[in-house]
Amino acid sequence: MFTTRPVLQGTFGMVASTHYLGTAVGMAVLEAGGNAVDAAVAAGFTLQVAEPHLNGPGGDLPLIMVRPGEDPVVLCGQGSAPAAATPAAMSDRGQFLVPGVGVAAAAIPGSTAAWLTLLRDHGTADLAALLSYAAYYAEVGVPVLPPIAATIGRVADLFRRDWPSSADVYLPGGAVPPVGSMLTNPALAGTYQRLMDVAGGLDREAGIDAALCAWSSGFVASTIDAWCRQEHADGSGGRCTGLLTGADMASWSPTYEPPVSTDFGDWTVFKTGPWGQGPVLLQQLLMLDGLDLQPGTADFVHQVTEVAKLAFADREAWYGDVDDVPLATLLSAAYAVERRGLITATASTELRPGSPDGRPPRIPRFDTAPGDEVGTGGDPTVSRSGVTRGDTCHIDVVDRWGTMISATPSGGWLTSSPVIADLGFALGTRLQMTTLEPGFATTLTPGRRPRTTLSPSMARHPDGRLLAFGTPGGDQQDQWQLVFLLQHLTGGLDLQAAIDAPSFHTAHFPSSFHPRTAEPGVVVIEDRHGERVIEDLRRRGHRVRVSDAWSLGRVSAVGLDSATGVMTAAANPRGMAGYAAGR
Repeated sequence: MFTTRPVLQGTFGMVASTHYLGTAVGMAVLEAGGNAVDAAVAAGFTLQVAEPHLNGPGGDLPLIMVRPGEDPVVLCGQGSAPAAATPAAMSDRGQFLVPGVGVAAAAIPGSTAAWLTLLRDHGTADLAALLSYAAYYAEVGVPVLPPIAATIGRVADLFRRDWPSSADVYLPGGAVPPVGSMLTNPALAGTYQRLMDVAGGLDREAGIDAALCAWSSGFVASTIDAWCRQEHADGSGGRCTGLLTGADMASWSPTYEPPVSTDFGDWTVFKTGPWGQGPVLLQQLLMLDGLDLQPGTADFVHQVTEVAKLAFADREAWYGDVDDVPLATLLSAAYAVERRGLITATASTELRPGSPDGRPPRIPRFDTAPGDEVGTGGDPTVSRSGVTRGDTCHIDVVDRWGTMISATPSGGWLTSSPVIADLGFALGTRLQMTTLEPGFATTLTPGRRPRTTLSPSMARHPDGRLLAFGTPGGDQQDQWQLVFLLQHLTGGLDLQAAIDAPSFHTAHFPSSFHPRTAEPGVVVIEDRHGERVIEDLRRRGHRVRVSDAWSLGRVSAVGLDSATGVMTAAANPRGMAGYAAGR
């Protein structure tokens, strides 16, 4: 199997992420004596600067962590809907869907508070030792890679016309920054510095608590409150105020909770709860377990695609931040057998959610008109043509003491809403994943988390092997991760080869992002699968859309053999930014 680079091996520590600066910073922290938490936090803040088109301080963060001798735990940094965020509030603004752009779609920003909480509870370093990397890059500049320049180019006219605070940061001199230039953000550097200043002179934990207070109820919260009370262009020709307030931010904090899991062969795979889409990976594994899977064949693509259609249909009908998600049934062997029985030799063009515990499924309205869901502020991840544009970051870390982290920060993209001038970052638009129709698990409700697509992963073998992995990609995250995992666990490929292997996904089900379109029967596939596989899929009834050879997925992964202490790491070559490092 061709690979683009070697699998890294070592015994000291490993970091893999979607940008080489994040990886380098994380590794520098490990080299300085920090643990995996310290490294992940420093890398996470660095990625807010290095990949502003993919995440920011105003975004969201779920992560999974495991420490030696303990079970994995989830830290949820997905903020909930503000107190004023109701369907009536949206309809009063003339909205029939939650918009994909603008301040009105902002949930409570959770990523920065989650990083700080993780550091306080499980790290060893002072805040300044870790946040100084991001502050440095915001002040001195990060290299403009082609995806950043392309993203800014797509929204340059909007910035010039309606979002002057964004133009001030991302159109230096009034022009799209050229590839290879250095992009600075002095206001964001100042925000980081103020957080470090409030932590200075205090004990480690007290200092981090002071920074958390400054974020949630101090200068950051008050500035966001004032910003949301002003009218801002919403990207569609209108203007509106935001729904988020300082009181919302003060009332919310990240939470630790147990993951959900299922067994696949000898491995146990761990995901977030159904407030995110994570359990769809588990449902897919359960339906595929026991099948004769032959990665690289048309049979494999067909089986995996049909299983994805069924699992994501269940996501649409049942997942959300509510207490009555029938998760035990959805993840039961009997239900998996029942759902697997729906798969035939031909491609399904219907959206078929199941009826767990006999409950009739209901799905919010969506549009099946073909088109490209990539808009100014919707999911910039993958167009219906399969062109990868990125919307999210990912970080995996393992340290020499055996702590491992899988984290997927996202949201607060530079395309989501205008930059808050005094802070240097934008608010996210995660509320677009809710529906305004009443009575659904995803209905916009104050205090309820929007169902996120962010989906870090972890797996554990009884012999002590551990694996952390993940990818950007919105709705595609738990499809591209599945292909990687199957290539590794059933195809026998090492981490790098499994990442490099040709990937695919389906656009069959409704997108989580505005305007929530679906393309029944469509499978997007990298052309490296070959003409024979592609034509076989067409004969089976799939609407095949061929994508470029290296265009789908940005998976990274780290592994640990606890019995030997040997660590491994690999990162994705697609996009020419992801890197792994370790020794």
